[in-house]
Amino acid sequence: MSRSVIDDLASRIGEHAANHDVSELEIVLHGGEPLLAGPEVIDYAVGAIRAALGHHRRANFSIQTNGLLLDNEFLKLFDTLDLTVGLSLDGDREMNDRHRRQADGSGSYSKTAAAASLLSGYPRLFGGILSVIDLRNNPVRTYEALARFGPPIIDFLLPHGNWSAPPPERPATDAAPYADWLIAAFDHWYQAAGPSISVRLFEEIMRLLLGGSSRTEDVGLSPVTVVVIESDGGIVLSDVLRSSADATGLNVSRDSFDAALRTSRAAAVRARAATLSAQCKACPVGRVCGGGLYAHRYRAENGFDNPSVYCADLYRLITHIRARLAADLDVKDGE
Repeated sequence: MSRSVIDDLASRIGEHAANHDVSELEIVLHGGEPLLAGPEVIDYAVGAIRAALGHHRRANFSIQTNGLLLDNEFLKLFDTLDLTVGLSLDGDREMNDRHRRQADGSGSYSKTAAAASLLSGYPRLFGGILSVIDLRNNPVRTYEALARFGPPIIDFLLPHGNWSAPPPERPATDAAPYADWLIAAFDHWYQAAGPSISVRLFEEIMRLLLGGSSRTEDVGLSPVTVVVIESDGGIVLSDVLRSSADATGLNVSRDSFDAALRTSRAAAVRARAATLSAQCKACPVGRVCGGGLYAHRYRAENGFDNPSVYCADLYRLITHIRARLAADLDVKDGE
């Protein structure tokens, strides 16, 4: 992202925060690999956005990285900027290096593990670990491989896919292999002794089952309040939707975020309850599931008017967690 685009973006963020009296917001530097931008660009971006917001509005910055370039120079800068670091890591060496390889074909685990060790010297900067599920990886071993680095939170992600481009090893039947994987991980995490590590998906489901609202777009019916800015300034409602929907055609150089909010796609993404399929509205766990991630509902024939491609998995996972909570709370199902 060029400095001129950064300036336009900072101006739009400041404009939007002022127009809607937003006192605090979250900004994630993502990619690709954002550390490739280098310390100077990252420093400039954070400074420009904070300047545009002024002293009475707060921006919480984080960066999501594979950690290959993370070093003490970056960490000293991030410490100064109060910028937290999320690592992308899929498990132990064998698990991670199946997909996350360097340009020469070698695995990336050693460098990412070294980055995690470096972060231990800056504990307040460690935001957590993002891990994409691979059914070939043992779920308990995966959790333990990530937990050994002491992250405050682990974020297990379902591989992106939809009904027209199914995720890996997703059968056409009602089998739920991703639920089986997540249930094994949940049971191990739920009864684990020792330091507490949050697992975002599990805690969000538990919060929803207990009557709360979701803080993520993966489950629940809370409005989606995220916008993505591409490196050329293009405004995208969700980077996950690239496989199934076009960008808005808007750009921070000429368009406000309000213009993006007025698009029909934005209205559909934000009003999650109103856009649930008939099957989801009739489902006993529909309020908790929320139809899953919006992009996972897509089918070429009818767009997003479908349950998630992970419908069977989410149903089985949610009902399993509900049963565990009910047993521990000593209540009968439905009370």
